[in-house]
Amino acid sequence: MSALTWIRNLLSRRAVEGGVLSLEEQLAAWRKASERMDWEISREEFQRLGPPPSLTDADVAEGFHAVCLFYGFGDDGSGHSDAVLSGKRAWLYACRRRRGRVWQSPYIDFDRPDAFRLRPGAPPRPKGFYFARIRTGAGFQAATVASIRGNFDSVTGWGPEGLQFLCITHPHFSDLMSERKTPFLALADYDVAPYGFNDFFDVPILFCSNGTLGLGIGNADRNYPGFDIPILRL
Repeated sequence: MSALTWIRNLLSRRAVEGGVLSLEEQLAAWRKASERMDWEISREEFQRLGPPPSLTDADVAEGFHAVCLFYGFGDDGSGHSDAVLSGKRAWLYACRRRRGRVWQSPYIDFDRPDAFRLRPGAPPRPKGFYFARIRTGAGFQAATVASIRGNFDSVTGWGPEGLQFLCITHPHFSDLMSERKTPFLALADYDVAPYGFNDFFDVPILFCSNGTLGLGIGNADRNYPGFDIPILRL
């Protein structure tokens, strides 16, 4: 068995078991993406990143199972990152590295604030690297995004984190989606206005079928079988 095949099998086993890659592997993925896309994340930012926080007993009791690394790009004008730009850059990276094996809904327009935004009330995302505790497959597949948003307190939905997780640090999860070994993802911290007039009643959804990664939309008040609504704690 070649080294490359061994690594691919290892990553697949980790994903099936519900784990995520180590911090070192996630950092390596971020370095590769930054170099390829000329994001100019400085060497100092990588070097001063401390160890990830540990999951507490309370976290585990609530279903959180891993800690992941994300990055906030830009500035929202209030000292926080631009959450839309942070998601857009991850998606553009996937578009480049997957060489055409992507599909994007025509209703997704990252560049129009009246068509795509971080939902009102969502916690702002930090600038630069940040960690978040993640929870997936936690029994929300029968719920709607609108219904679980009403229960957010110390947790929130995935926004740019979903795109960065699937497009940068854990792209092998798209293969698991294609094989129906893990559910598709609804990004509950983003809003989409399909007609671009502040008619925000949809959310982005990430899916993969026959090897093609898709970025679509779904109504926040509808349940979509096969889709999970992952949450995180910043």
